[in-house]
Order: sequence, then C-alpha cells, then structure tokens
Amino acid sequence: MLRIALAQLNATVGDIAGNRDRIAAAIADAQERGAQLVVVPELSLLGYPPEDLLLRQHVLRDTRIALEQLAGDVQGIVALVGYPEHDADVYNAAAVLADGAVRATYRKGHLPNYGVFDEHRYFRRGTRGTTIDVDGVRVGLTICEDVWVPGPPETDEAAAGARLIVNLSASPFQAGKAHDREQMIAQRARDATAAFAYCALVGGQDELVFDGGSFACDHTGHVLARAPQFEEHLLIVDFDDDEVGAARLRDTRHRTPAADAPPQVDHAGAFLTTPGAPATRPPADLAEPLALGPEVYAALVMGTRDYVEKNGFRHVVLGLSGGVDSALVAVIAVDALGADRVTCVTMPSQYSSSGTRGDAVTLAANLGVELLELPIADVLATYETVLAEPFAGRAPDLTEENLQARIRGNYLMALSNKLGHLVLTTGNKSEMSVGYSTLYGDSAGGFAVIKDVPKLLVYRLAALRNEGEPVIPETILTRPPSAELRPDQRDDDSLPPYEVLDPILEAYVEEDLGIDELVARGFDREVVTRVVRLVDLAEYKRRQQPPGIKVTSKAFGRDRRMPITNRYRDEG
Repeated sequence: MLRIALAQLNATVGDIAGNRDRIAAAIADAQERGAQLVVVPELSLLGYPPEDLLLRQHVLRDTRIALEQLAGDVQGIVALVGYPEHDADVYNAAAVLADGAVRATYRKGHLPNYGVFDEHRYFRRGTRGTTIDVDGVRVGLTICEDVWVPGPPETDEAAAGARLIVNLSASPFQAGKAHDREQMIAQRARDATAAFAYCALVGGQDELVFDGGSFACDHTGHVLARAPQFEEHLLIVDFDDDEVGAARLRDTRHRTPAADAPPQVDHAGAFLTTPGAPATRPPADLAEPLALGPEVYAALVMGTRDYVEKNGFRHVVLGLSGGVDSALVAVIAVDALGADRVTCVTMPSQYSSSGTRGDAVTLAANLGVELLELPIADVLATYETVLAEPFAGRAPDLTEENLQARIRGNYLMALSNKLGHLVLTTGNKSEMSVGYSTLYGDSAGGFAVIKDVPKLLVYRLAALRNEGEPVIPETILTRPPSAELRPDQRDDDSLPPYEVLDPILEAYVEEDLGIDELVARGFDREVVTRVVRLVDLAEYKRRQQPPGIKVTSKAFGRDRRMPITNRYRDEG
C-alpha cells in the first residue's frame, strides 16, 4: 500500500520564493497526513507558463537555488517537484527530492507546440522514461503532454515494473476539457495496466486559467479520488499495488519476448520513508466535476481574481450600460473580489433609454457596489463643435457613434489613472470576432473578462448566476441587445441574430472551416460570406484588445494567430 498526496497548487509565474514556500507547506501537510509520496504540478516552482523568463540564465539559476533549498528540508517523504532544469540546455523537468537532496530528475519527453503552447521554443525534449521505488512500490514519472500521446514513456515505465504512473500537469482550462482529460487518462491506465495519479495546476495566469481537478484512477480507469476544480487542495489517495500486480499476472499481453529491446527507462533509485502510510484507507475524497455552465463561470471568476491580485490591483472599475455583457462582468467582478472592490460607472447619452439606465442602477444596488454617473452628452457636443469644420458637408455616421464610446473609454481610463483602479472591459467574443467594438472606446481597458465568451453563452451564464441569487434584473436578460449609440439601435440591425452568428463564428474561428464547408452545414451563403469577411477585416482590432480569459477551444490572441496584412480571401 502506498499513500500519495497530490498537491493542487496555485503558483504565480516568477514568484520563485513564494512558490517555494507554498510547495514546502504542501509537503509538510502531506507528511503530516501520512503520505509517502507527494506530487506538485508541472513547473510549479517557477510558475506556468514562464514564457521568455526561460531565456534568462539568472532566472534558471535562482529557480535551481530554490529547488536546493526546498530539497534540504525533505526528510521521511519523497517529493516530485516540477521545475525548469538547466543542464547545457533547458528541460521541462520533475525533480525527485528525498533525504535532504535532489536525488534524480525526469525530463518531459513530449513537448506540445500547438494552440497556446510554445514548448519547442524553450525546451529540449527528454528521451527516456524514469522510475523510482517508494517503499517497495515502483512509480513511473511523466509530465503533462507525455500522457496525451499514447505509448512511451508511460508504457515503457509500466513494462519496467511501474505499477503507478504519476503525471505532473499544467493543463489550461477550456469548457469540457476536464471530462476529456479523465477519459484519456483512464484509457492510458487500461493500456498500461497501471494506476494513474494526475496532479494539476490551479489558478489564473494572464489569459489562461488552470482548473485543477487532480484525480487518481486504478488500472481499470475507475476514478478513486478527485480534487475540486478551481481551488487549491491536497488530495490524499491510498494505492494497493498488489491489485495491479495481480491484474498483470492475469493479462499476458504486456509480456514481451526476452529478445525484444528493453524499455527506454532509467531507474532513479529506491527510497524508504517513515512512518509509512496507515494500514486503513481514509474515506474517498471524490469531488463532483462541474457541469459546463458552472465550470465556465468559475473559470471567469478565478481568472479575474488572480489577474487582479497577482498584478497588484486592489480595485476594479467598469462601465455599466444596463446591457447583459456589462451585467455579467459586474457580477463576476463582485464574486471574484467582493462588492467593496468594484466601482461601476453609468455614462448615459441622449440615446440611453430609461430602461437600461434604470436597470444599471438596480443591478448596482443589488450588488452593493459603488455607482458613479458621468453623463457624456455635453462632452459629445463639444467634440461635435470642435470637429464641425473638418466634418462639414458629411452626414453623421459611425464616427459620431464611436465618439460616444471613446468618451466613455476616456472617463474610465481617467478614473483608472487617478485612483489606481483596473478597468475591466465588457466586450464578448461574438462582438470581437466581427469587429463590433470601438478602438480606444469600449475596448479600452486592462482586462477583458468575457473576451472569449460568445454572446449566447453570455446570456446563459447570466441566467445561471441569477439562479442562486437573482441580482440581474430580468429585463436585462430579455431586452434586445443594443449599443444605444443612435436612436432605436439594435445589434441585429448590423449583425445576423446571435442564434445564427455564434454557430458560424464557432465553425469559422474555432474549427477553421471555409465558406463552402459552412454552407454545407446549412448556413446561408450570403450570411456566411459577410460574417467571414467581417472576421477577417477585424484582425487589426483584435490585436489591440486587452488580455482576457480563455474558455473556448480557440481564443483570440496566443491561441489563434492570423496575419493582419493578409490578402487571402475565401470566395466560397
């Protein structure tokens, strides 16, 4: 029997000393609870993803010093710690800490280089698996992507006698990924006839959120224990290695002829710990996975909280229009930070309806946040007077609409500069996709909370939040969406209905389908052609948006990279 602790930690990139202390506390906690082996997430000593910090030798040196400091206090337990190893080149590595020293290192073999990942830019790949013996139980070591690719190193480690495979991970959140991850690792367990323990990072880092959900499964893929998502947690699991051994004796498929090449595995040593795991198992720690809507909402709350706090802000400010987008951002901000750290600003013009103005006031009162009213009509009139001569002879158009948005952006940025508040923008993915926003206006700010949330999902999340505590006025959820920049304006005057637009955007942006493929799915060709052109033309706008939380399979920015100067057009 082996007791293992999976330390699901919220590391901060670059906070080497703080991460070291957090890891040390987790190791001490694990030891107090009788664990013989404790695992912390991928690269958790430096934080993930460290990006170009990995190109600085002094960062790598300071991380190694912290690792040695951490190792010096590890006695009577074995700890696996993720860190960047600098040895002529740089490796994404897991250090084996035991008996007061760094006893061995495993180097990640599969380096992802797709989507948000750039690991080929920073790391050299490892070439061999690694096993260790902890109190007589052989354990195989892997890091994140190693188990997303079937085969070695985990199959080699299992063939070399490992009955438990541990995985140190920093797997970014996207909606539904936790379920897919569990299903994948369960299959790896069955393939290798080995138990698996997956230790995940949790927390927000710029555009990325890590949802945790660490878990352990037996050799049949049955989940034995699971940590909650979106919070730090120490998950304790007892493994019966005899169950794996018995299963292997009954299954001869894993036996190989003596003439076959041996598995490519280094054995890093055997370790005895004290006092050892108790003879009886604790009750199963089995958190329920979140459903799709709640997990996205939780990701937005955690991503907002961590971006604000890890970057040293105490307070946020946002424009509250009375529409659903700003309402959702406001409730997320309050859930993330508390009402006393959120200021909302209503900035009415002559086109603002009494309904939206009233809803903004009601929502702010329901949330208990500070509400400022800063009208824009007089400032807009001054702009129009100043610009009257160069605009002479030209009818009002989008220019005057954009002026209103830019005045509002100036108000919010002035509050930010004077008071030190972080401005939260309120644009959603649907608008950003087709350029339905104003540069230096509603896109001006420091963090775009719902940047990767399509409009229909905005409504779903707002309704979901109201189920627990109905703070958002019902009229916000039922009123036709409008930017209110001209009389009787509605979004569907300029765009297809969101019920049509969002599925087209998902297929074009996230699945990279062309016009003919979209038409084959049943969409109108004229509508598809128009939407595709809007998406392509808006790339320059998207490059100038603030960072925001990734929740879909392909977010704008580091996830989807398209050239601004681009003459290719899909003509269908």
